[in-house]
Amino acid sequence: MGFGDYYGFPEYVSVAKRRARAQQRLKALVRKGRKPSPIVIEGRTIATTFWGKAWCEYVEGHAALVSRLERGRSYVKNGLVIDLEVSKGRVQALVSGTDLYEVEMEIAPLPEPRWKAVRRHCGGQIGTLVELLSGRFSSAVMEVLSHREKGLFPAKGEMVLRCSCPDGEWVCKHVAAVVYGVGARLDHAPELLFTLRGVDGADLIAEAGKVGQSAAAQPSAKGLAAGQLEDIFGIEIETRATKRASRKTVAGGVNAKRRVSAGRGS
Repeated sequence: MGFGDYYGFPEYVSVAKRRARAQQRLKALVRKGRKPSPIVIEGRTIATTFWGKAWCEYVEGHAALVSRLERGRSYVKNGLVIDLEVSKGRVQALVSGTDLYEVEMEIAPLPEPRWKAVRRHCGGQIGTLVELLSGRFSSAVMEVLSHREKGLFPAKGEMVLRCSCPDGEWVCKHVAAVVYGVGARLDHAPELLFTLRGVDGADLIAEAGKVGQSAAAQPSAKGLAAGQLEDIFGIEIETRATKRASRKTVAGGVNAKRRVSAGRGS
């Protein structure tokens, strides 16, 4: 029996010992044939990008998490989230604590009207098309996607959290660590936000393409020129200007033929 156990509270475990224990458990998972995806934090900051920070700040606004946030930050920074997988509407993770605990997050699908509004907003930025096709997200696009009320972050009541630990609180430190871990994962793979909310990121490309084609037909519009869209899609885009030029060319050819015919007949 440890000194802490005698007085009814957990025995103190140093950070170094916690880290070593987490690494042992991580290696054990690998030996069992599992391919864990641990959260690795470099430096003191959990997230460094605009959207990663936005997720963490959003999480910190949830009253239910406030009392456990500090411990959660400590857990994720010290490498105790040894596996975290994001799938459609679900996050499953393993957190190393006194024991190895299973944490699960369930997030409701994004309502279609809200997703439609997001697509329309992102599509209005013509540069979005080039970025999406090259697999990149600009800060302008991510600002839309990570908006607290109008973006893809789950609203109140759209997130259910569970942990296998014996903590009687609805939100424990292991859950808080995983929620922060999601922010760290989004930092490097923002497209997982689409997966988490059950939407298809390709819809943004389609929406941006519609706007891009519309703008290409208007020489005065700001954005991608017709030539740029042709290079991207490998197709020729006929604008109003090229239509007029084409009609003039055809008309000129017809008139020339008429003049030649008339000359032959004289």
